[in-house]
Amino acid sequence: MWKTVVKWVLLCGLFAYVVAMFIWSRAEASRHKCTGIEVVIDGHSQVGSVTEQSVKDLVKEYPEMIVGQPIHSVNTHAIAEYLRNFNNFESVDCMITTQGHLKVKVTPMVPAIRVFDGSTSYYVNKDGKTMAALPGFHVDVPLVSGKFTNTFRPEGLLPVVNFLRRDSLLSNVVGMIVVRDPENIILVPRVKGHVINLGDTSRLAEKRKAILTAYRSILPYKGWETYDTISVKFKGQIVATRHDKTPLYPVAVVEDDQDAEEASLQAHEASNAEDTER
Repeated sequence: MWKTVVKWVLLCGLFAYVVAMFIWSRAEASRHKCTGIEVVIDGHSQVGSVTEQSVKDLVKEYPEMIVGQPIHSVNTHAIAEYLRNFNNFESVDCMITTQGHLKVKVTPMVPAIRVFDGSTSYYVNKDGKTMAALPGFHVDVPLVSGKFTNTFRPEGLLPVVNFLRRDSLLSNVVGMIVVRDPENIILVPRVKGHVINLGDTSRLAEKRKAILTAYRSILPYKGWETYDTISVKFKGQIVATRHDKTPLYPVAVVEDDQDAEEASLQAHEASNAEDTER
């Protein structure tokens, strides 16, 4: 009987302690206020442009006051959801530290390309996820320009981008990619004067050899300003178009008042007459 009484006394004492601590913690929380914001960038070495200040600026735009508010009124879950809506982060976690700071830990999304589509600009990562091109989040990645659709999306160019990135020579040569359509992917070299029509994303190793052949065996002899387009889209061929569109050879000119077909027929009859006389 005494053991039962002691057990209930201990349980009641423990319950009273828990209630007292809960009341005390609530009182302390209401007395203590959020005194600052800490930002931790996970994987900072991968995306150097995602700075602490950029994240702090986003937190400051949160629709409710944070710094200076009682700790118990700071909704860390709502703040994390607010930051996730910017889609610049793989993950976001928020918590209140023992020092009364809001600690924001973010893992930034790592972009693979920056896309210019009409008047809009955004980043795309290796998985095809888009992220906003916000001020303060600039990343030095390959630039892609084009008009994209639901059936032709910018992530379809990632095989070309990755191929160029792995090639130390071409990665230094190519400054931008301009896409006319899926069959005409244009590489814009940093050296002005010509562009390279890659065609589609197939046979990239073969097309690389064709580009190097043009750079080593054609352009140094013909002149770097001779051609405006070097096309390697066709298998086994290098097709170049000249800057100067003047015909290399004389062409027959037909007067405006004479039909071209009629002129050709008259010339043919005259030739036959000469043969008959002979």
